[in-house]
Amino acid sequence: MTFTALHRAVGADPGPLSDDLLNRAVASGVTESSDLDWKSELPPAKGLAQTDFPKDVAAMANSGGGVIVFGVRESQKAAVSRVDVGAFDETYERSLRSVAITAISPPVFGLNVHSLGSEGERAVIVEVPASVDGPHLIYKNEYFGAPVRNDSDTVWMKERQIEAMYRARFDERRHATEALDALFADAATGRNSKTRAWLIAVAHPRVPTLRMRLTRDDARQVLSKTEGLALVYAARSGTHPLESVDRLNPRPGLRRWVAVNTATEGRSAWKESWISIHHDGSVTLAAAVGGHPARSGESLEGRQIRSTAIECAIADLMALIRTTAEATSDTEYDIRVGIDWRGDTPLTILTTDNTGFDYDGVSIPLHRYTPVEMTVNALESSEDFYWHVHDLAEDCLNQGGISNVQMIHPPAHDDQTSSQA
Repeated sequence: MTFTALHRAVGADPGPLSDDLLNRAVASGVTESSDLDWKSELPPAKGLAQTDFPKDVAAMANSGGGVIVFGVRESQKAAVSRVDVGAFDETYERSLRSVAITAISPPVFGLNVHSLGSEGERAVIVEVPASVDGPHLIYKNEYFGAPVRNDSDTVWMKERQIEAMYRARFDERRHATEALDALFADAATGRNSKTRAWLIAVAHPRVPTLRMRLTRDDARQVLSKTEGLALVYAARSGTHPLESVDRLNPRPGLRRWVAVNTATEGRSAWKESWISIHHDGSVTLAAAVGGHPARSGESLEGRQIRSTAIECAIADLMALIRTTAEATSDTEYDIRVGIDWRGDTPLTILTTDNTGFDYDGVSIPLHRYTPVEMTVNALESSEDFYWHVHDLAEDCLNQGGISNVQMIHPPAHDDQTSSQA
């Protein structure tokens, strides 16, 4: 659900940016503000980096985010009428996103670009997310500056403003680490990690945007969509934590919805899993990955983990992040994946030999598994996000001496992933 300056100006509830919403704002003569900028024309595609577009995006990002609307004539900062901006295609849209990354330092990720209206009243709205990476700088030859919105104007930051924003960035990173620490500790609490290894995975939005809590139906839809997307990332041949939770009946928890474990019977208890979707957009996954049944008919030791079990858990986590982000409009997520094992013998990650049997001959004995961290844009292109799934799984496996990711193989062009995501 989206809530922007346009929604606020006309008193609309959170929802998609639409042509009707823009017409209402223009009819009401809505004035520009720190998070709303009217533009009558699109900047030229050629030499886009040399136009004011990077400065306008950086200013919005430095000011808490906002929307830049192309296709509205203004007078004295107030909207007067619609203006047709002309043809707008996917190539131009990619150019806008590219310039926000290449012409601004640090880059501004996660632009949402909306094309509205029909010929004669075509408009483009660029939604700039709030950023915690400020100050975002614009370079002109040998000079640079940090633009910022001052009510309806764009001005340049003074030295002390830049210093304060750098300090805020460092504080945010500390708070982000603390948030991951709290989520990780909470997800790991109560697991029998002295007898079998548990994979603990958590993700927290860098700038939570949800203004309304997800309902039970919302959480149910997220979990349902997550299941399908996870199977695109890693096929059903492995053990997915999502298969062992109640996806149809998420239970209320402390500021979260919990998909409780359903693997409680003796023969299936080895695949116990728990998943949570928090009201602030955070997600957690805890899955028993040690001591799974072996092909020989016996069970692996609690310290032994199949590499495919890790891959399936990563696929489920990343699918959950992406579908939750679509429901909450959160963009960037900080992720941490670790394995909690408190037994006396070293942890080992098993792959398979040429005959399909579990094989630990290449595993590095781990007395401690170092958590793997990553930051991703959860709403970027399907193919780019798919590669993040692969890279995270690869990092988690490499630590245990396993070089190959067996299940997660992003194709160069993946129409199926696009349709699922």
